[in-house]
This record gives sequence, C-alpha cells and structure tokens, in this order.
Amino acid sequence: MHYSTFLRPAGAALALSALTATVAPAASAESDDTHPRGPITVAHRGASATVPENTLAAIDEARDMGIDWVENDVQRAKDGELVIMHDDTLARTTDVEQKFPDRAPWKVADFTWKEISTLDAGSWKGEKWAGLKVPNLEQYMNRVERNHQRLVFEIKKPELYPGIELQTLRELRKLGWLDRRHVAKKLVIQSFSADSIRTVHALRPDIKTGFLGTPPVAELPSYAAFADQINSNHTTVSADYYKAVHALKGPHGRQLENYTWTVDDPARAVQLAEWGADGIITNKPDEIAKALADADFEVENG
Repeated sequence: MHYSTFLRPAGAALALSALTATVAPAASAESDDTHPRGPITVAHRGASATVPENTLAAIDEARDMGIDWVENDVQRAKDGELVIMHDDTLARTTDVEQKFPDRAPWKVADFTWKEISTLDAGSWKGEKWAGLKVPNLEQYMNRVERNHQRLVFEIKKPELYPGIELQTLRELRKLGWLDRRHVAKKLVIQSFSADSIRTVHALRPDIKTGFLGTPPVAELPSYAAFADQINSNHTTVSADYYKAVHALKGPHGRQLENYTWTVDDPARAVQLAEWGADGIITNKPDEIAKALADADFEVENG
C-alpha cells in the first residue's frame, strides 16, 4: 500500500474511527505494573554493541542476555512499507552502495521494500553477520512477540513520512499490539518530534508515549500533557532534572518518567540510576543490567 493512502481525509477518518473504537480506558496509577522500583535496562536497537543494529539477530541476542525491553527505529520505504532502520539512508548499515551504485544518496524513502529486502544488513559489523536482512515492521513485531519482549518503538524522522503515526497505529493494531495487554505492559512509542507524539496521543490516548529530548524545566508541564516519558541524552541530565521530571504527572496520572540514552558505561549507568533514571537505554544491555544488579537496584529485565 502506498503511503498516500494514509493521507486521504476519508481514509484517515475511517482509520481513526477504527482505532478509537477499541481504545481501552487508561490504566490508573494503582493498576500500573510497568514501573519497577529500579531502572529498566533497554537494549538500544537490540544488543547493538555486538550484533548488527535493528536486526532480528540483535533482539534475539538481547533475549539471550535476559533483557526484556528492546528499542527500535521505524521509517517508511518508497512503496509504503514500514521498515526497521535508524538512519534515513541505507548506506551505513547495508551494502546498498554496492548493489545500487547509481542510486545515491540511498535514502530509505527512495527504495521499495522488495529492494531493501535484498540488502545485506550484517556484513558492515563483520563477516560473522553476513546475510542478515533489514526487517520490515511485521517481521520485527512478530519476533519481539515470539521472544516475549517489550518494545520502546521510535518513529524516526516523522517529518519525512507524512501520516506515519496513523499508519504505525494501524499496523500495530493489525499485528495484535494495541490490545489491552500490550498497551498496558509491553509498548512505549517515542519520537524526537513533539508533534508526532501529540498525534499518537490524540489517536490512541491509552498508549504510553515518550518525547526524546531534554526540554527546559519550565516547559516540562506542557510535555506532560501528551507524553508519559521525557527520554534524554545522558549528557544533558542531572539529579535535579530527574526531580523536576518526577514532580509532574503524565497524561495517565502517573509520575512522569525519564529513560536516559545511550549509556554504555556501567559506572555512569549506576550514577544515573542513583539520580533517579527510570530506564537506561544502552548498546551493552548485559553489562548495564549486571552493573545495576550489582549495585543492588531492583531491576526489571525479564
């Protein structure tokens, strides 16, 4: 299906009706069991320090490490297929330059899913990983489900893909990820775009959402109206910033959270946890989870 389908007013209204017809009531603070007493360890693009990022192998590796939460990035191919890719170009993590030398700058949006599915997404990390593929959203979500994992789902560069929020929600609903169980316990949708997260919240107000960034403290209340999390680069936070975040309640009436990224140093992870981080997003989830456990934080990883 071409992405323009998601921009047609009649189609959008119909899809919105279908989505909102099944919205479960927002969970109360008393019924929420997704917020542990220590920080969650989230595998950034899977176990991406050792396995090619955003591949099925990367989330399998996180599973084998005992890591329950994984994070991904979602963009849209030329034919409308949602694919798991961090950069808006395929050049860094695939062999697209060799396979399609005349297609520079090799933007995701300039290639069909059929073309993307032929690429090698593993060799850049080492010959051990040769032949790994870029997954599409359906393949990825099915693997997360099979692994009994939970997902921090990032809508990447939504300004490049008009209507991607509605399309994402339709696809997640079709794949069974917008029922009460998944929404309550297994899914966060985040973006660097406040407008994108506002849109997700408007379409499905029951879904937990995160804004990627470090807004000034004075502006945090405006973000708390549509985001359950303020997810910041670890170099931009402090103990006082966590206190300011935690002083507010998000749209579901629960304490505003902060998942901090990308933290690969165990000592830094422990410091952030002591300051009050609710989640640590890392390329080295095994090392970070162990450091947090050794520091006597009660962590949730499985």
